[in-house]
Amino acid sequence: MADNSEAYRLFRYHLGWVDQQGDPMDTSLTQGKALRPTLCLFACEALASDYAKALPAAAALELIHNFSLIHDDIQDQDVERRHQPTVWHLWGIPKAMWSGNAMQCTGDLALLDVASQQVSPATAIRVSNILTESYLEMIQGQCMDLDFESRTDIKTDEYLFMIACKTGALIRSALQIGAILATEDKATVDAFAEFGNHLGQAFQIRDDYLGIWGDEATLGKATGNDIRRRKKSYPVVFALERASGRAMGDLLRIYGQEELEEDDVQRVLAVLDEVGSQEHSQRVTEAAASRALEALKPVSLPGWAQAEAEELVDFLARREY
Repeated sequence: MADNSEAYRLFRYHLGWVDQQGDPMDTSLTQGKALRPTLCLFACEALASDYAKALPAAAALELIHNFSLIHDDIQDQDVERRHQPTVWHLWGIPKAMWSGNAMQCTGDLALLDVASQQVSPATAIRVSNILTESYLEMIQGQCMDLDFESRTDIKTDEYLFMIACKTGALIRSALQIGAILATEDKATVDAFAEFGNHLGQAFQIRDDYLGIWGDEATLGKATGNDIRRRKKSYPVVFALERASGRAMGDLLRIYGQEELEEDDVQRVLAVLDEVGSQEHSQRVTEAAASRALEALKPVSLPGWAQAEAEELVDFLARREY
């Protein structure tokens, strides 16, 4: 595909590198957090004092994550992401679909470049398999999430399994791949994978929290949209398990409607407050964060890496964007 093709222009736009006309952007506001590639590079550097081997994998992880976001925006009909209009909203669903598909292919190709970083062919194939399996899990989680939108009988355990797939799988694989490229020690690789599992849960439940109670200006997208779309995020699933009487009746009525009015959104917020969803969601997030750090305890990490891990976990559990 030619470097100046429309597909690459849509890539760069979605990644926040260029504006709608293809001119370079000077701000980081339109760019993502780059969490997954950063985790991959962190694991590799923490275990081998050099992140160079993991650079192609880090690029691949960011591309795979962003292909899912392009498709996610289409499915959710979101018109804004990272302070700018979404790809489908500007160029239509067909172009956004092939743009996301092409970004997925580019991510797969990028990962194969680990073979140019003094990585054995067997290891290159192994990390490629891990990445592909993880984004298949991610797609499975997305399908479950869409199914949840038409259900009111979801249990919190069922929801936690869904986010382990949709969000946790790619975060886990980022740390797992970074560790594999640095060491052959299975126990160490497993510890980083477990760290990623708990980190993914903390990240997603905090994301659910911000989707209801976060600040719109900080997030760069409208809050309350999860409720307006009747999305069963963790605070809502918890409320559906705990509410009773009139509160439960109101939730079932509201989530059974095709469209929600602003009064409905406010009533859902009131029920969430009644059952303590906000406080409970934060407690679950902090518990997952503690388990993440516990998973790394068997690994002997340099002081800087231990400090970075602790700061990252604290940030993800309390972030405002």
